Amino acid sequence: MTAFSFDRKLRFADCDPSGIAYFPAYLNMLNGVVEDFWEAIGFPWPGLITLRKIGTPTVHLTCDFSRPSMFGDLLTFKLRIGRVGGSSLHLAHVVSGADGLRWRARQILAATSLVDHHAIPWPDDVRAVLVAHLNVDEEIEAAPS
Repeated sequence: MTAFSFDRKLRFADCDPSGIAYFPAYLNMLNGVVEDFWEAIGFPWPGLITLRKIGTPTVHLTCDFSRPSMFGDLLTFKLRIGRVGGSSLHLAHVVSGADGLRWRARQILAATSLVDHHAIPWPDDVRAVLVAHLNVDEEIEAAPS
């Protein structure tokens, strides 16, 4: 049962003209965190995508924003696996700054074949690692599927 943590600095390009984080930039940062997560568990995207022809697209995403982040803030992205389905992966994200919670997200990824673009079951080796890092908590269990 593991939570993953990744720090990201809010850059100028991530902000609107007022210096506040622009939400599409947040989603791009979140995608980078998910990519880092796959590498941390031993399945970097170049290997999954190029060699094994497995995609992990987001099929559902909800976000709740608590307070703004400003240019230069250091943000900590915490990611937990809430559920491993046949071809789905439920992730919970909590993003905080020095003064506490900034936003949360719930995300569902799907394993897909990049040959025919259909859902596929998680390969046994990938599933075993995902299940080993499974961390179910009340927030994730209460999240809609």
